[in-house]
Formats: sequence, C-alpha cells, structure tokens
Amino acid sequence: MNREMLELYSDYLLSSFSYTTATGLAALTAGVVSHDQVTRFLASDDKASPDHFDSKALWQLVKPLVREVEHGGGVLIEGDTVEEKPYTAESELVCWHKASPDHYDHSQGKSVKGINIVNVLYEAGGMRIPVAFAAALKSLRVWSEQKGRWQKKGAVSKNEQVRAMLKVCWHNAIQYLRQNHR
Repeated sequence: MNREMLELYSDYLLSSFSYTTATGLAALTAGVVSHDQVTRFLASDDKASPDHFDSKALWQLVKPLVREVEHGGGVLIEGDTVEEKPYTAESELVCWHKASPDHYDHSQGKSVKGINIVNVLYEAGGMRIPVAFAAALKSLRVWSEQKGRWQKKGAVSKNEQVRAMLKVCWHNAIQYLRQNHR
C-alpha cells in the first residue's frame, strides 16, 4: 500500500466541496502527482502491488490506534453503505441495490445504483475505527419468479462476509465485549 498516496487522496476527498477526480488532484498538486498515478492507485487489484488496499492493509494501518484505545468493553459494529455511482456501467461491483432504509434515495423515491461496502468498526474510548471491509459483489445472475426477470445476486451473502470479518477481528485479538445470544 502506498501510504503517502492514501494520505494525499484521503485529504483531497475530505477537503473538497464538489466533485473529486484524478485530474482534479493532479491539477491541485501542480502535476507533482499525475492523473495516471492516482488512477493506478485506485484501480490496483494486484495484491503484490504497493498500491493495493484491502482489509488486511486497513488493519495494518489502524492496528496501532486500536491497540492504544482497546479495552474489554469495546464493541464491534457491523454495517454497510452504498457509494452511489449513477452514471457508471453496471458490473459485479457497481449494481442496483434493493430499496431499504439504508439503500434508498428518498429524494428520488427509488433504489440506488452503486458500490455496496460491508464494514466492521471497533468502538472504544469514544472512538469508532474501521477495522475490516469488503465489497459486496453481485457476480451471479438468478431468475426471479416473483419479478419475472433476471436479477444479480452475490455468490457470498453480506451475512457471510460479516461473519468472516468478525472471525478476522477475533484472530487479530481485538478486545471487545462478548455476549452470548441463545
């Protein structure tokens, strides 16, 4: 993971008041960082690439902070969000998500097209720190008898993704309040 690029890109996103683009970041840095460098950083799927950023890289980044604030009363919070991409072509990553309170555009009265990101936060000491994430990919096409059309579905459910992330948190020895539900 290219930490300098991550910091620069994060700062750019946080400080922008309108649309953000790779070209915009290149212009802001007066060409010190090129459009191609930003694009390669964002598009990296190669796990061997220094620009690859996944849940494991996130953990390496936040681990010192988690260790500083963690205690047995901390909690793990799972959730998901959709980063809207209304003008991007559909794929297994960018697709339509069911109308629900979380994935519904109330201003337009319809479902949302975008990238669904499942995540786990660690809350302790008044802080919420992201410790794991995964994109909810919809790679399968299934026939819906109820709707009479083909729909996209994930090979792995979001619940299965959350279970896997919680298992990783357990293996990373994050201290949290454990409750047994019967």
